[in-house]
Amino acid sequence: MATWIERESKVYMTAGGRRLKATIVKGSGVRVWDDAGKEYMDFIGGWAVTNLGHCHPAITEAIIRQAQDLLIVSNDLYNVPQVELAEALVANSAMDRVFFANSGAEANEGAIKLARKWGAIKRDGAHEIVVFEGAFHGRTLATMSASGKPQFKDLYEPKVAGFVRVAMNDLEAVQRAINSKTAAVMLEPIQGESGVVPFSLEFLRDLRKLCTELNVLLIFDEIQTGIGRTGKMFCFEHAEIRPDILTLGKGIGAGVPLAALVARGDICLFEAGDQGGTFNGNPLMTAVGCAVVQEIAKPEFLTHVRETGKYLASQLETFGEVRGMGLLLALELGREIGSRIVDESLGQGLLINSPRPATLRFMPALNVTRTEIDEMIGILRPLIQ
Repeated sequence: MATWIERESKVYMTAGGRRLKATIVKGSGVRVWDDAGKEYMDFIGGWAVTNLGHCHPAITEAIIRQAQDLLIVSNDLYNVPQVELAEALVANSAMDRVFFANSGAEANEGAIKLARKWGAIKRDGAHEIVVFEGAFHGRTLATMSASGKPQFKDLYEPKVAGFVRVAMNDLEAVQRAINSKTAAVMLEPIQGESGVVPFSLEFLRDLRKLCTELNVLLIFDEIQTGIGRTGKMFCFEHAEIRPDILTLGKGIGAGVPLAALVARGDICLFEAGDQGGTFNGNPLMTAVGCAVVQEIAKPEFLTHVRETGKYLASQLETFGEVRGMGLLLALELGREIGSRIVDESLGQGLLINSPRPATLRFMPALNVTRTEIDEMIGILRPLIQ
C-alpha cells in the first residue's frame, strides 16, 4: 500500500521548500507523532506558529465552544469574537484599529495598500516604500516584491514596482532613499527567513525618529516576532518605540489561519470595499485568537519566555554564535552542514530548521521547559560535534 507521502506526490502541487520525510498525525505540547507512531520534539513549531504548543487546552476548548455556536457570518454583519480580539490587540499594542486577515502575507499586503492610500491622500500621491535587503514579507506578488530574499529576485517578473531596497541598520541609506514619493519604511525587527538577523535597537529608535521627522509611516512586520515570541507581546517594545502600522500572523492563531493589521487611528483611511476577504475575522478563528492573546498576555508567561529563551541561548552558545531574542533563535554553525543536521535530527526524533546552509533556527512552543530544551540539546550535540 502506498504511503501518505507517495499518495500526495501524485496529487499535490508542491511549491514550498524542501520537505522532511515524515507524515505527522498527532501533536501535544512540544511533541508530535508520525503515522508510524514515531515521536519527535518539534523545535520548528509550524514556523513559529505553535506559541502555546500543539493542541493546547485553551485553543481546543475555544474551537469546540465556538464551533458549537457559529463558524462564520458575512462581513456585512458583526460578530462577538472579532470585536473581543480587536479590543485585546488595541489594549496590548496601544494602537487604535485592527483589520483581520487569514495569513501574514495578506496582512502585509493590507499594510502596503494602507500606506499607499495614506500617501496618496496625505503626501501628495507618495507610494514608494523603503524596504531592506534580506527581508521576507510573504509570497503574494506585492509582498515578494517587497522582500529581499535572493531566490525571489528573478521569479514572477515583472514584480510590483515602488519598493526601494537598502542595507540593514544603515540609517543614512534610509534617509537618502526617502523622497517626496516615499509613503513608508517597512521592516521585520528580526529577519527570520534571512537567518534570525536582528536590527539593532539603536537603529530602530533612530529610524522611528527619522520617519516622524520626515512624515513617512513606519511599518513593523511582526508576523514571526509578534505575540510573545521575543519575550514581550510585541518586538517593538524592546526598543521602547511604536510603529504606525503593525502586522501580526503565525502565533496569533497558534495553528489556525489568522492574521491582523493594526494601525494608528488617523492613518486608517480604508473605505468600504477598499480591503476585505470572505473569511477575514470570522468567529471561529478570532475566538482562537482571543484564547491565545489571553494566555500570552499573562505577565508570568512572558517572563517564562524571556528566561527560557536565555537558557536555550546559553545551551546553544556551547556550539557557536547565537542570534535572536526570546524563543526565536539561530545558531551559526561556521560550516555549511545545516541540511545534513536537519536530516539526521529527523532520524533521531528532532524537528529543526536550517534557513541558511550554515545556520539552524529554533522556534519552539513558548511554554517549552528547560527539561525539554536539555533533551533537544542532547539529541543535537553528537550531530554537530
